[in-house]
Amino acid sequence: MDNQDILERIKALVEEERSLRETAEESNEVQAGRIPDPHRLRQLEEQLDQYWDLLRQRRAMKDYGGNPDEARTRPAKQVEDYTS
Repeated sequence: MDNQDILERIKALVEEERSLRETAEESNEVQAGRIPDPHRLRQLEEQLDQYWDLLRQRRAMKDYGGNPDEARTRPAKQVEDYTS
């Protein structure tokens, strides 16, 4: 998977997340205090974190003379525990 593939996957995940939230807003679920499919939203957030992390790894490896193809997806728990 190259950087372009990762960016395309990120775009698709963002689109799915946005669509899920928009559908919930249109059906007034959000105003009623219900989160649309919280399990799927959580999965999307975790996958997005993982793909962004993978992209950052690849870019850093390339910038510092490493092989970007050696970058690996890290567990969601590890990626989400990072602080900005």
